Amino acid sequence: MTQNESPAPRGDLTVRTIAMPADTNANGDIFGGWVMSQMDQAGGIAGVERAQGRVVTVKVDSMTFIAPMKVGDVLEVFTEVESIGRTSMKIHVEAWAQRFRTHRRDKVTDATFTFVAVGEDGRPRPVPD
Repeated sequence: MTQNESPAPRGDLTVRTIAMPADTNANGDIFGGWVMSQMDQAGGIAGVERAQGRVVTVKVDSMTFIAPMKVGDVLEVFTEVESIGRTSMKIHVEAWAQRFRTHRRDKVTDATFTFVAVGEDGRPRPVPD
């Protein structure tokens, strides 16, 4: 286990995708924004399942990048609903890199995303029990 690894990811595997050359910056690392976008998608999937309908992202708590993603790494995003309010929910999202060739898994970053359940009119609606 490396310094960046924790024993196991927290939550359920929600998104799994490969990092491609088009997703890199000038240094050859995968853009942090690409990782964050995948995390937002995963959080949205978990939010839709829990809210039983449409949700929107309203907040992302602090995010620190621990390890870079490289081309060929598989990004695995795990989600766990932390708390539910009347119309909103906080979802913990972790991004892990399954390294190309070695299959070693390193934690890349994590954050708590806040989503609000919305109706067809785009206005907040209660999250079902």
